[in-house]
Amino acid sequence: MEENKTNGREEIFSEKVKAGKRTYFFDVKSTRSNDYYLTITESKKRYNKDDEGFTYEKHKIFLYKEDFNKFMEALNNTVNHVKTELLPDVDFNSFDQHREREEIEAKAPTVDSELKWD
Repeated sequence: MEENKTNGREEIFSEKVKAGKRTYFFDVKSTRSNDYYLTITESKKRYNKDDEGFTYEKHKIFLYKEDFNKFMEALNNTVNHVKTELLPDVDFNSFDQHREREEIEAKAPTVDSELKWD
């Protein structure tokens, strides 16, 4: 991954998750004192009714190393509660298979792109 400089903070690692109309960015950044923190950004595309254009609405969470374990524990507990207590009959793995199929289809060449015009 390329390292980028943004607002005086060095970006070390980035992961992007597309989820319908939302995109989530998980970015590791460094401070000026060589410490690290995580930003989680939710980006939603919003259409403007007035000018028919669009903007991105962004919400950001800053997560510092001393809170990593507490955050992960709470997230895992919450997701597991939904999976086991509230939606025990849902096959959550099927969502991954659907996403993988969409990614493969998006990468597959279309019929037009395979045609060669002389």
